[in-house]
Amino acid sequence: MINTKNINEARKEIQRLVRSSEKVMVHAQDDDFNRKIFEIKDVDMVVGLELNGRDRLKQRDSGMNEVIAKLAKLNGIVIGVDVDRINGLGALEKGKVLGRLRQNVKLCRRTGAKIVVIGVDRKDASGLVVSLGGSTVQGKMAYLP
Repeated sequence: MINTKNINEARKEIQRLVRSSEKVMVHAQDDDFNRKIFEIKDVDMVVGLELNGRDRLKQRDSGMNEVIAKLAKLNGIVIGVDVDRINGLGALEKGKVLGRLRQNVKLCRRTGAKIVVIGVDRKDASGLVVSLGGSTVQGKMAYLP
């Protein structure tokens, strides 16, 4: 998994992984970094969009918007949700992250982007996505073996 804040380092690492024919997973950072990553077609998955936001008074910052969701659909990039990192948070922060995640699931449902839950079995992944507002089809596709 690529975890850097520098876009040039991330691009070099992506090219190295593509040459060795490995899966390219990128950990989400700030909005500009995420936008540039979603424009690269070689990326397979972006993980942790909902963990980096700072909510405003009356608006959530889920790390994802309509443009990023459409780019994910267009370039075949999967949105990843790491349940182990969410479980490690406190109660208040966990509630905020689940609210952001609900917003991302609805965006993926509207635009047709694929969302995957990492760290749980098939039944739990499906249940989480459906309970957060996803369709049953999204729930069935939410598990990555």
